Amino acid sequence: MKPLSVYFHWPYCKSKCPYCDFFKLVQKNVDQASVVDGYIKELDYYHQILPDYCVQSVFFGGGTPSLLNPLYVERLINHVLSLWCVDKNCEITLEANPNSNRHQMFSDLKHAGVNRLSLGVQALNDQDLKFLGRTHTLVDARQSIEEVLTVFDNHSMDLIYARPNQNLDVWLQELNEAAHFGFKHLSLYQLTIEEGTVFEKKGIQALEEGKAAEMYSKTVEFLRHNGYPRYEVSNFAPASFESVHNKCYWQGDEYIGIGQSAHGRFKVRGKHYASVHPHQFEILSHDERAEELVIMGLRLQKGIEKQHFKDICGVDFDAFVNQDKLYDMVSKGLLVDEKGCVRATDKGFLILDKIIENLCV
Repeated sequence: MKPLSVYFHWPYCKSKCPYCDFFKLVQKNVDQASVVDGYIKELDYYHQILPDYCVQSVFFGGGTPSLLNPLYVERLINHVLSLWCVDKNCEITLEANPNSNRHQMFSDLKHAGVNRLSLGVQALNDQDLKFLGRTHTLVDARQSIEEVLTVFDNHSMDLIYARPNQNLDVWLQELNEAAHFGFKHLSLYQLTIEEGTVFEKKGIQALEEGKAAEMYSKTVEFLRHNGYPRYEVSNFAPASFESVHNKCYWQGDEYIGIGQSAHGRFKVRGKHYASVHPHQFEILSHDERAEELVIMGLRLQKGIEKQHFKDICGVDFDAFVNQDKLYDMVSKGLLVDEKGCVRATDKGFLILDKIIENLCV
């Protein structure tokens, strides 16, 4: 059976962070039972379309899915288990914020079937937490960190770097602290000022590009020497703790999205589909799917395996990309093209968007 991943989008938050441009709803008194009933119907619908699959991962993202009652989390997990074959090592991740911590929340989530917890800390000092609009304090974060590390065997922490006026040495001290907590996985995201966000409306300026690039390079080097090799642009972990679910996106595996703003990619009777909630399907041409695979696959440290690329989209990689541009970027040390695989170098990762643009011309 082909692998399938399931994404649940819980859009509700206590507040919206000023840097966030994701679809989120700040709403009190959410009728969680009714929303989950809708998710159950969505699962039934997709099972009719994609019955012969084996679920390799389930991911609760948002929004703030840790606001969802663990009993409903358990109900959704159990419904997935009842519909599809499920890999014995199925990764079931839920994103949590320190400020949504309820008494025994993490223990209840583990009991519900979650086996990987991703904690959105974002900063390890109160000043930057306040600047980022986080409603938890450093004390809250440390308490949640301790509980997550105690309750779960597989866990990840999110941090945001390249904050305006952030000092490299201070960031490396913060990163050193993060690396020594003992998380199995770290996700580090560069702060960008997105259109329509509160930061953009306030005129907040991102860290100067050259400084941000240096900070990223130093971050990769530091984590590589501290047991967290980069396996994707923003994700760092030993091979045994790389995120199964997120790799499904980057490798071009099939997945379904449940909930408002969730999307999916899957193949039915030889046709590639992009789905958007609710039940809006668009057929993707082989070339459109190939372009997506270039965009996503080069984010991985291991790059794109050409045979895997062709197996998914039916298009030959070398025939699809601009060969002149590919040769030029290899000669400049931005890409490596060997043994049936194309990947970015450390130098190439710094201008990855430009590389992808050139290859897809």
